[in-house]
Amino acid sequence: MLEGFFFILGLVNSIFLILIFLIRKNKLSLVERFGWMYFLLAIPAVYGIVLTVMEQESSRYVIFLGIFLGFLLFEWLLDYYLKINFRENFKKNWKWILPYLGLYYAMNYGFVVMPWKAYLAWGIIMLGLFVVQIIVNLRSHPKMSG
Repeated sequence: MLEGFFFILGLVNSIFLILIFLIRKNKLSLVERFGWMYFLLAIPAVYGIVLTVMEQESSRYVIFLGIFLGFLLFEWLLDYYLKINFRENFKKNWKWILPYLGLYYAMNYGFVVMPWKAYLAWGIIMLGLFVVQIIVNLRSHPKMSG
């Protein structure tokens, strides 16, 4: 049960991020207005941690869900609480960008590898979505200065 839950959460996360990246290119104001909805994925992530503990499953699920929650928290902190536009200037904001990217890639790693261990087809789907996510993300970013 937990494997399917983790796969579905990963699917929803990837699709959500792909949509955000696609919209961000031309409608940044729309992302700024409705982007907070992405943080609602924290609810099933917390539920997944509780489920893992209740079912006494592998602690790897707790670790990857914790990384995912850490990413969501860091994203919220930078974009909504501190309101730091860290994506525009690498030299100026490298102290924010490096941990952000570390959490981003670690979160996606978990959403690819854990389903891959359960079912090869799930892993391939998640890897494909991650590749699409990276391509759309890179194409939608503003040019960085520095």
